[in-house]
Amino acid sequence: MKLRGEQLDANLKRGLAPIWLVSGDEPLLTDEACARIRAAARAQGYDERQSYQSETGFDWKGWLAGFDSLSLFSSRRLIELRLPTGKPGIEGGKVLEAWVANPPADTLLLITTPKLDKATLATKWATALERCGILVQTAPPPLERLPDWIGERLARHGLKADRDTLAWLAARVEGNLLAAHQEIEKLALLLPPGQMDREAVRGAVTDVARYDVADLSESFLKGDAARFCRVLDGLQAEGEALPFVLAVLGGEVRTLYRLAAGLARGERLPVLMQAARVWDSRQSLVERALQRANLGNPREGDAGFVRAEALRLRRLAWAMRGLSRLDRAAKGLLREDAWDELKQLGLALMNKGKAPAFM
Repeated sequence: MKLRGEQLDANLKRGLAPIWLVSGDEPLLTDEACARIRAAARAQGYDERQSYQSETGFDWKGWLAGFDSLSLFSSRRLIELRLPTGKPGIEGGKVLEAWVANPPADTLLLITTPKLDKATLATKWATALERCGILVQTAPPPLERLPDWIGERLARHGLKADRDTLAWLAARVEGNLLAAHQEIEKLALLLPPGQMDREAVRGAVTDVARYDVADLSESFLKGDAARFCRVLDGLQAEGEALPFVLAVLGGEVRTLYRLAAGLARGERLPVLMQAARVWDSRQSLVERALQRANLGNPREGDAGFVRAEALRLRRLAWAMRGLSRLDRAAKGLLREDAWDELKQLGLALMNKGKAPAFM
């Protein structure tokens, strides 16, 4: 059985499965899910807990053989197994299948892994565990639901906040749920229950947002200029390599260029999306970004005599040349403020600012 993280509590009230597999990349959520499973196990008399981690050279057969008899100290035991890569290997997979086929008596197995991809979920060992146990897939809330997530957690401490305060909190901790949890715990210690004063919240909370380049791509495709600038500034402050940032954003621009070129030839957008390997979940974002690239005018006078498709194509071509120039600047070959000009370029393509001088 598969469960989302938020479904775990209701499922635990119905009883304990013999095998649990908790998967996810957000440490806070996976740790909390495991803690709830441990608490339920203790309530059912699983008093002994043993922890293992699969590493290079891990003795899978010896590990399994060690559970052939009951513990001398407890009639019930919780066995925790961490798979840091999410892949037990051939031998490990066979051992886990053997566990499912003949589980040790009075033993509960809790396995934790990073987020598992589709290929891993389709392996024999993973399907066997899911068939006889429960797969809990944890995932951070989407950006638009982060304020509600924070509000729900504040409510556990008897705290309330208006929408603007929740949105402000979400912006401060975006991409860092562990830091969000810590800030919520701090607010619970500093402020009395009830409606929180906005200024008191602002004075207590530190800006602990953490971003990656995927956040930059998402904000660019959505046309969210404020978040695009915030993420870009965050990446610069965190010391992210600018050539890598340029490569990722350049990939988005090249995709838009290929789509625009196809449309200018009279081809259909769905076919072009498929050829460009744009995922279904991203196609609406990419289409809107493509539409925005068709608006505005990087050079005065063009709009009067150039067809829209050709103008969009030229605009994206200028952007690619600009990104190439910024890549040279990032490598010290040109004297330019590449971070600032990248911000200008992104805003120009989102029609939220003027094009950089080099365009």
